[in-house]
Order: sequence, then structure tokens, then C-alpha cells
Amino acid sequence: MSFFKNIFSKEKKETLDKGLEKTKTTFLNKLSKAVAGKAKVDDDVLDNLEEVLVSSDVGVDTTLKIIDRIEERVARDKYLGTEELNQILREEIAALLSETNSGDETEFTIPENKKPYVLMVVGVNGVGKTTTIGKLASQFKKKGLKVVLGAADTFRAAAIDQLQVWADRVEVPIVRQEMGSDPASVAYDTLKSGVNQNADVIIIDTAGRLHNKVNLMNELTKIKRVMQKVVGDAPHDVLLVLDGSTGQNAFEQAKQFTKATEVTSLAVTKLDGTAKGGVVIGISDQFQIPVKYIGVGEGIDDLQVFNKYEFVDSFFK
Repeated sequence: MSFFKNIFSKEKKETLDKGLEKTKTTFLNKLSKAVAGKAKVDDDVLDNLEEVLVSSDVGVDTTLKIIDRIEERVARDKYLGTEELNQILREEIAALLSETNSGDETEFTIPENKKPYVLMVVGVNGVGKTTTIGKLASQFKKKGLKVVLGAADTFRAAAIDQLQVWADRVEVPIVRQEMGSDPASVAYDTLKSGVNQNADVIIIDTAGRLHNKVNLMNELTKIKRVMQKVVGDAPHDVLLVLDGSTGQNAFEQAKQFTKATEVTSLAVTKLDGTAKGGVVIGISDQFQIPVKYIGVGEGIDDLQVFNKYEFVDSFFK
């Protein structure tokens, strides 16, 4: 029996299906070639499947894990027809995602016992970090939550201005200083302002420089320390934004950022323009960090809460 349930709204599910269209088409085409002319899952099929998964940016280590699980099922069931492979892959990938993602959420929510809920967003420039913050602010505001943004990426004037554009668009307050200001000072002022305004959610943007990990590490550590002077257990979530269209490069960015700071959740963007959606599976598995949000389009509502069942369903549909 399939455990995939229709728990998204029809509109959201259609957006997800459309966003993963390139990934799904490429993957299923490769999969059908891998099993062509074969009635049962044998070593040749498994070798071909391994190639399909790796070339779909699932990543080598995660691919080997999936192949091992399928081999176990082949050994246990003695005979496994290739027509069953699609369903088995769905189940094994969902099971793999279950290890790090509760993954059955469908709504933008925050813990009830954290007010203000402080979210620090990290990621290199160009991955869609500021856009993700703007879309998150919009979603939280729609839920009736009071949101305050902090422009702590003071390394680039463009980053401050871009966040201002989103703040104006979503109609939420923003705390900003001049380019070159101390990012920790901006974060401190934002939390002070958020507390004074009785904000529910405070989202802090940070600089995305990876060329010097030590500086990045020091900066993020300082931002955290200064925020804790205002809200003792801040930040409650450190969200790393990754560009899904970069495939294996997203793995490298995740590796660098998880070394520089403690990352507690992931957002994978730009999945609609790429056939590399498999990267979501690999990154979640390899870093044992839950994927919280995925970007499947340009629209303000095209940032979705990641739901493993719906994702796998769209991936194989």
C-alpha cells in the first residue's frame, strides 16, 4: 500500500509537480533506460541504477546507501520485477528522508513557546538568500505573525537594498545600517527593535562570504553571541540557503557552512529551473540536517514547506 497522501492543497501540489518537472522527466527517462529489456532487478540493473542516481545529483554516498537497501530487498524477496522498482525507490528514498526530516508539515509554522522566534539565514551570495527571506516574511505575515527583518549582510550595499525592497513589498519593518557597519550591531538592534515591537518572528540576513572561512566563522559566532544579550537562546534556527540548480556545488557549500557554524535547517532554492532536484535527497542524507523549505518557482508563494511525501510523489509521478 502506498503511503503517499494528498496533504497539500491542489494548487501547491501542482506548483511542486511543475517545479520538479525537469528533474522528474530526466530521472524517469534514465530509469526506463536502466531497466530496458530486463524483467527482474539484477546486478546490471543495479549498476545502471547507481549511474542514474549519481548523474541525478543524489551524490555518491547516498546513492550507495539506496543501492544497498534495494540489494537487501532483492536478497529478501528473491525475485524483484523491474516494474516494482519505481515504487521501491519511492519508498526507500522517503525512508531515507525520514531519518532527518519529520517532513510531514504543510504549513509555515513557528514553535509556540519561542517569542520572538529568531531565524538567522546564511548562504553564499546568489543562491536566493534574500529572496527566501522575503518569501518567508510574506508567508509568516499571512499567518498573522508580526515579522521584523534585519539587514546584517553589511558587506554589500546591494544586499541591504535588496532586503529593503522585500520589506517594502511585504510591508514589514526592517532594521538596517550603512554598508560596512558591524553585522553584529545590526543583529543586536534588530532584536531590540523586535522585542520592543512585540514581534513574533525576527529574520536576520547575514553575509555570504566563503573565501575566508575563519572570518565567516568569527562573524557568525559574534552575531550569535550579541543576539543572546537580547534573546537568551537566539538564534532558534540557523537556515542555510542552497541553490539546487548548482548540484554538487551545493554539497560543497553545505560542507563549508556546516564547518563554519551550526546549521539547523536547509532551504533548497531554484529547483524549478533544473534537472538536479535529486540534490535535495543527497544533502539531507549526507549532512543529517532537515530540509525545511524548497523553492519551486519565481512567485512569492513558490517557496514551499518541504514535505517528504509530496516531494517523492512529485519526483516519481
